[in-house]
Amino acid sequence: MKKKAYLGIDIGSISTKGVIIDENNTFLAESYLWTEGNPIEATKKVLRALKEQFDADAYQITASGTTGSARKLVGSMIKAQVVKNEITAHAVGTTTLHPDVRTILEIGGQDSKIICVENAVAVDYAMNTLCAAGTGAFLSSQAHRLGVEVEEFGEIALKAKKAAPIAARCTVFAESDLVHKLQVGCPKDEIIAGLCKAVVGNYLNNVAKGKKITPPVVFQGGVSKNAGVVHMFEKELGMPVLVDEKGHLMGAFGIAVLAGEEQKESAFSFDVAKMDFKTREVTCGKCANHCEIICVYQDGKLIDSWGNRCDNGAVHQ
Repeated sequence: MKKKAYLGIDIGSISTKGVIIDENNTFLAESYLWTEGNPIEATKKVLRALKEQFDADAYQITASGTTGSARKLVGSMIKAQVVKNEITAHAVGTTTLHPDVRTILEIGGQDSKIICVENAVAVDYAMNTLCAAGTGAFLSSQAHRLGVEVEEFGEIALKAKKAAPIAARCTVFAESDLVHKLQVGCPKDEIIAGLCKAVVGNYLNNVAKGKKITPPVVFQGGVSKNAGVVHMFEKELGMPVLVDEKGHLMGAFGIAVLAGEEQKESAFSFDVAKMDFKTREVTCGKCANHCEIICVYQDGKLIDSWGNRCDNGAVHQ
């Protein structure tokens, strides 16, 4: 008799994450790669990577879930039992591993969020999806400008004697400020420390504005791997900030946990990675709403659709 396993996929605009866990929430397989503007192809690659690590002789995937910006599309592809937003998935994932957490800070590639937790339940949150200043994409572009690998940012920032003041409330201002600092001969390590500090300042002033940051604090998302940003958060908040080694996978882990709690079970097949999926956008003209309906096709056959606000636009499989 095979043991049960659960699959979770988190499809973001920058990266796609996948995990498989067992009934004790232990990681059996994990994958993290770039979405590159193609969530369908990214999902297939993640599934192939997970399949290589997965012991199919010992385990059977009985439930799956999706979260992230392309959760509905990928949910249709893998016939997921659970499709939830990132706030729910991150809160469940983090509280499962850290039951006493009170504040979750998250900075990803293109957005950032804060989740306030009470008794292991998310009670408040805020997101910033409008401005790239203070996200992973912002740090990557500045690293490129400075001729430094973004992975080295944290190490360099920690060695700096001080942080150069950088105005990071806006990407444009930050870049012009950075160029000015370089022109006047400001040391590169101080500029990098300044960028890390600016990311933290931007987050606290915009995303976390009006929110009470209560310890224990867990920091996750790709930027949490930057030791310079972690250090600046601890300095600004005056409290320890925990970074989980699986923090970049927390959304995928959370949705896998939720899939495991779902009563509906369904056998999952890695053959999804071999199938051909296409999407088509159709504008319905049957009423004044003119809804844009997304249709998903698997090997030429319609398998799902959404976007209609009334029954006139219902597309039947």
